Amino acid sequence: MFRVFRTFGLALGLLGGVVAAQAPEFAQQYAQRLGGAVDELRRQVAVLESDAQASGTTREGAVDRLRTNPDQLVARRGEAAQADIARLARLSAQQQALTSATSPLGKVVAMLRDPDVPVAQAAYRDFSPAVPTNADGLAAGLIGFLTAWGGARVLSDLGLRMVRRRPRTTTRTA
Repeated sequence: MFRVFRTFGLALGLLGGVVAAQAPEFAQQYAQRLGGAVDELRRQVAVLESDAQASGTTREGAVDRLRTNPDQLVARRGEAAQADIARLARLSAQQQALTSATSPLGKVVAMLRDPDVPVAQAAYRDFSPAVPTNADGLAAGLIGFLTAWGGARVLSDLGLRMVRRRPRTTTRTA
């Protein structure tokens, strides 16, 4: 019976290792999508700034004019522009955190701290698993293996102890 638990634990550990090894690859694909989103937002904000300058105002002044316009369509465009500016600031900060990550698995941690949900969902939809060939992938795989294998060992040890401690009931025949 103990062999079955050991084999199951090893299999679970291998599965955990394979799954965890995908985290750095997902972070890489997320970073690529993040870069595309940042580039597009920068382009949109640059157009707004150019239009504002041509109208003799600042970016903030243009956004305020749009937001306070009585025309609902124009006011909504102002709200969207303000949201785009705020999102650009958030995504740029995360892009900088991903770029400056130097520790093993640093990009994964930076991504998980404050992920942009639409970018993460798009990365997940198109995610292609990859064989880890760099230090981050191998480290993540090892951590995943040890976590899953160790968890299975602990659970199986607890289960076996509970089975061994159960009092045996004997039936008496009269």
